[in-house]
Formats: sequence, C-alpha cells, structure tokens
Amino acid sequence: MTLRCLDAHSHLGTLVFDDWPHHAIRHYEVGLRIGELSLGDHFTGVLAWGFINNRPFLRCMHGYGLCLWRLGRFDEAAQIFEKMLWLNPSDNQGVRFLIDEVKKKTAWKDREVE
Repeated sequence: MTLRCLDAHSHLGTLVFDDWPHHAIRHYEVGLRIGELSLGDHFTGVLAWGFINNRPFLRCMHGYGLCLWRLGRFDEAAQIFEKMLWLNPSDNQGVRFLIDEVKKKTAWKDREVE
C-alpha cells in the first residue's frame, strides 16, 4: 500500500471506527490532509461525487467528521460537515441529515437512530 492512497486510509478508518474511533480518526485525517495538499490552499471548486476519483477524499472527510463528532469535538465536526456541503452540494453522503445534531452538540450515543 502506498501511504498516499486515500481509499486505503478511508477503508482502514472504517475498519476500526466502531471499536476504536481514536485510531480511526488518524487514518481519516491522513487521507484528508493528503487530499487537501493535492487541492491546494485556494481551491474553491466542487468535488462532485459523480466523479469517482473524488470519492476517497470525500469518504476520508466524512469519516473524519464522524470521528470528531463521536469524540465530542462538535465544533470541528460541524466545520468539516459544512465544508463537505460546500465541496459536494449534492451531498451524496447525507451530511445534511447529521449537521443539525452536531451543531446542537448531541452526543453520538444520545442521537436517535432510525
């Protein structure tokens, strides 16, 4: 595995997310930071989910936001989710359904799961 493989970091994060979110966040963050370096500081475009090469970055970003939320880092999680909505306005990952709970600082374990 190359360390620059965002998809690998996303899958590794997902693998340990349920039991060890403090480990999962490391994988997601590595993928997120590598993706951000590739985009550059002044990127203002859209990363459409339909373009398959955008998905690993968006998955890392989503996983990172979920870990932040799960670890009680609500403000950081909200920032990540807001950025995701900006980058992918069609919101194929459903962040729009999560962001209100994060902004209300609803604990991960206290949320209503349907």
